[in-house]
Amino acid sequence: MQTLLHAAALVPASIPSPGWSGFDIPLPWGSLRIHAYALCILAGIIVGLWLTSVRWARRGAPEGSVWDIVIWAIPFGIIGGRLYHVVSSPDQYFGPGFDGTGDLWLIPQIQRGGLGIWGAVVLGVLGAWIGCRRAGVKLTAFLDAAAPGLLLAQAVGRWGNYFNQELFGGPTTLPWGLQIDADNANFPAGMSADTLFHPTFLYESLWNIAGVLILLALDRRFHFRRSRLFWLYAMYYTLGRVWIEAMRIDDAEQINLFGITARLNVWTSIFVFVTALVFFILLGMKGRPEPDSPYLAGREPAEEDETAEGKPVRDADPIVSDSESRDNLPDNQSGSGHPSTPTEDVPAPPAGTTSDPESPVAGVSGHKATGSAPEAGTSK
Repeated sequence: MQTLLHAAALVPASIPSPGWSGFDIPLPWGSLRIHAYALCILAGIIVGLWLTSVRWARRGAPEGSVWDIVIWAIPFGIIGGRLYHVVSSPDQYFGPGFDGTGDLWLIPQIQRGGLGIWGAVVLGVLGAWIGCRRAGVKLTAFLDAAAPGLLLAQAVGRWGNYFNQELFGGPTTLPWGLQIDADNANFPAGMSADTLFHPTFLYESLWNIAGVLILLALDRRFHFRRSRLFWLYAMYYTLGRVWIEAMRIDDAEQINLFGITARLNVWTSIFVFVTALVFFILLGMKGRPEPDSPYLAGREPAEEDETAEGKPVRDADPIVSDSESRDNLPDNQSGSGHPSTPTEDVPAPPAGTTSDPESPVAGVSGHKATGSAPEAGTSK
């Protein structure tokens, strides 16, 4: 028993700070630094694409179209996410109060961290729209298929904040408190070196994973269409982001609305939640789309024409003329086929005589020399 207690005492009652933040790849002219933050973002993109591609295929979308879409959506999303971060945290780029003391060269260095989800979603959707138009599919259908995958990608990518030791919450004494290196630039000034902080990256990651399971379960039950699952994703994510964002202590733009001062991301989350709720309700009033197809109108896959009997019709070869088609028929063909060589005229029966439907005369007199193509179903 004492051994177990001793072992428990050795287990740290906190989340240790990361001892690794990336690695270097040696090159002839130096080295290339691969940051753990970038690897987390890449891993998030991979798992998100996997889940999206599975759901997109189940919707009956054209094979390979998911890559035609994400090749536009991902670059647009990264650019949008970076731009939102720069706007919402401008001091290090433009200086306090835009006094010009910042470093503009830091803006493209996304490996250092700093991607705002709101900009990523807005420009990512724009890129997805371009890809969907080129692939001939509906943007709303793709958004519904991608919503759980997007949330899963965020859950994995958020761990990049852990390796960068950034975006943590206020001090805490909880056993899952997060250690931050005292010499790290993000460590709050004036605090004790052994201070633990709320691991907001972990809170958001767990919140997002739970959201993925909830979205999948709800979609299985209700089969959301017209981008309603995407708006449900937006409501769920922003609901969690409000309370998680309020716990953070990093520098951020403060906005005063209705006499309340809060971080820009808090107000943005509230605005997005209300907007998503309105769209979710309005789209739900329209009912399910008919037909339920991921294709744009006029871009559906071609289907074989069918005759009244339900059999496919063979298209006539435009290169072969009707006369050549008749000449290629065998001489001994019977039935409705045409003879391959001219035949002598058969005299008509005398007036008043009833034609025998089984006689060759009746069979010949029933044809007209119009040069028409062979009937459907006849081989050439």
